[in-house]
Amino acid sequence: MATIFTRIVNGEIPCYKVAEDENFLAFLDINPLQEGHTLVIPKKEINYIFDIEDNLHAGLWNFAKKVGKAIEKVVPCKRIGITVIGLEVPHAHIHLIPLKSLYDMDFHKPKLVFTPEEFKEMAEKIAAEVGK
Repeated sequence: MATIFTRIVNGEIPCYKVAEDENFLAFLDINPLQEGHTLVIPKKEINYIFDIEDNLHAGLWNFAKKVGKAIEKVVPCKRIGITVIGLEVPHAHIHLIPLKSLYDMDFHKPKLVFTPEEFKEMAEKIAAEVGK
């Protein structure tokens, strides 16, 4: 059975897309820790990040860097935190989280809630920066 991320890649489930190319997709996390919290995935369904072939793995990180730089231009923050947990969805993914403090990456904190319009506006702003 396809993962939720594969279903997003296939257009079966909508997302707030911020960047896409032939191999990768970045979209806003719908249960974000911070405004602009973005997930970056390979389009190919691979469960574990260390199982990704070397060229695709390097490409994933380069794509994440490009998206992270765009997030920094849109969301006031000190840095973009990066984490790979890999337990919640069996599809490799990178979390990009705008940080003002170390505690902004605490996954035990309550998730933020945004309206669909707020998600859409944020996704459009980040996408515009990625496209520059």
